[in-house]
Amino acid sequence: MRALETIAHTIKVGKVHPTMVINTLIEIENEGGAAALRRVERHLSRSEEALREREHPHSGLARAWRDATRAYLIAHAERRQAV
Repeated sequence: MRALETIAHTIKVGKVHPTMVINTLIEIENEGGAAALRRVERHLSRSEEALREREHPHSGLARAWRDATRAYLIAHAERRQAV
């Protein structure tokens, strides 16, 4: 999944533009729906924890990706309920 490569790269360099975040999440949703977003969220949760334990300087960015994914999932659920 190209999106995971994008996420990993941004964590490696330590920065990401908000537009890239939303575009990546849209890409994930388009490729695999809400299930893919949940898988990415779980992956980010594990990764963020591992990075934090190793005191990686960009573990906060992994947490930000996880939080953005969670917020996107919540918005996705609200859109489905509104229909």
